[in-house]
Amino acid sequence: MFHPRRTLRALLIPLAAGLAVTALPAQTASAASTLTNGGFESDGTGTATPAGWSTYSAAGQNSASFTEAGGHGGGYRLTHWSASAYKVETYQYLSGLTNGNYKLTAWVRSGGGQNSAYLALKNCGGAEQRTDLPVSASGWIRIVVPVSVTGNQCTISINSDAAAGNWVNVDDLTFASGTGGTSIHGADISSLAKSEAKGGTYRTGSGSTGDAVAILRNAGMNYARLKVWVNPADGYNNKARVLATAKRVKAAGMKLLVDFHYSDTWADPGAQSKPAAWSGHSYSQLKTDVYNHTYDVLNALKAQGTTADMVQVGNEINGGMLWSEGSTDNFSQLVGLLNSGYNAAKAVSSSTTVALHLAKGGDLSGTRWWFDNAVANGVKFDAIGLSYYGYWHGTLYDFQTTLDDAAARYAKPVFVAETAYPFRLDSEDSHENIIDTGAELVAGYPATVAGQTRWMNDVASIVEAVPGGRGLGVFYWEATWTAVTGNGWDPTDAASGNGWESQALFGYDDRALSSTAWFSHR
Repeated sequence: MFHPRRTLRALLIPLAAGLAVTALPAQTASAASTLTNGGFESDGTGTATPAGWSTYSAAGQNSASFTEAGGHGGGYRLTHWSASAYKVETYQYLSGLTNGNYKLTAWVRSGGGQNSAYLALKNCGGAEQRTDLPVSASGWIRIVVPVSVTGNQCTISINSDAAAGNWVNVDDLTFASGTGGTSIHGADISSLAKSEAKGGTYRTGSGSTGDAVAILRNAGMNYARLKVWVNPADGYNNKARVLATAKRVKAAGMKLLVDFHYSDTWADPGAQSKPAAWSGHSYSQLKTDVYNHTYDVLNALKAQGTTADMVQVGNEINGGMLWSEGSTDNFSQLVGLLNSGYNAAKAVSSSTTVALHLAKGGDLSGTRWWFDNAVANGVKFDAIGLSYYGYWHGTLYDFQTTLDDAAARYAKPVFVAETAYPFRLDSEDSHENIIDTGAELVAGYPATVAGQTRWMNDVASIVEAVPGGRGLGVFYWEATWTAVTGNGWDPTDAASGNGWESQALFGYDDRALSSTAWFSHR
């Protein structure tokens, strides 16, 4: 836990850093063509302006920036902290750069609560690029900031606009050639067709009634995820419904992920029930069932001009699928079923990405156990999707560790197949919300629209930082599942309620929330 120690750092500002205590713009500082002292090891502890860096505070609060013991890699780190509210910037100006694409990488921690706390690359020739510091009070998180340098110069900036006692730690910065960004800014909208059929409406942020797909697309959404059930009781999320929604998705210029549950109802780590039509089938028959169902849905999509860009063979299959034949108790049989789905998807479209999807995105040992076994049994796949709900699946540090390990250990691209966060705790309908108390929330992320926005941006930043460019992006889970009578959680019970409306991306007034801005993350 962080214990800030006030030292004599206010008295230690060296005279040589005179520029830093004036209100001159950043680019007047002395410049180098390579980042100096990115690990803050040059000065020991208590230094307000570390070697190579400059400090600026319009209110004369330079002492809120200082080095201290407790580094990420070495012995020291940069900290922003003050006993009173503060605004401070620690920066380094680079000149003589060869123009091109660069990426700043840093390890950070934050106790949260600031008005803003971010790394920035500015005065580089184009628009300023920023990455907020995720809230992580113990584990160090790696974040990146990419930029295109066009003017042979760039300023690296560490910024805090903070309340009394707020703190950040930053360490081990590197600035080198590279690119960033994520390609998937998606959402699961499986609930949409039934919502509309039951009278659900969707509005723009300004209140105009509109098409939910278009509203989300205009916010920056570029990929839709649709689940497929084999023969659901309510007649939604089946082949015909998926075909209809897929047309809307593709007409809006978005890509399509088809999520096969291989069930008539919800499939997740606690339930993987066979479709009724497949009950009593032998394992050999089940392999054929998986192939035929997968091929049938995907080929119909292709035939109508809406070929799936990505396919999930199974949904949250930590315990396997099509129990009991496809349980992880018999990995060789599970892999046989998974490979049937893979082969069917590739038979329809060789360019379709086939993903395998686990829940518990912060469970490093469990993820390794599952994929090590699957790979040892010859599983075929192109990408790894993880569900990561911060209120269930561990810290952001756990999530980054698991995601990075999966990408490196299996040499595959990775993505968040599901995440979400509440914008309020109370229910709109009579059904209790899945997350409805403050004690369930992730520290530093309130159940507000701002908290929801921050959660999504920070998760996307962690995916962006996966080494080797292997982080594909994020799907928000059930952006359109607002409280609509008849569109509850149970497809067998029309009177069932919705425990998720507080985590949709449309408010209780049906207006798109400003948190849809996360779709515009790099």
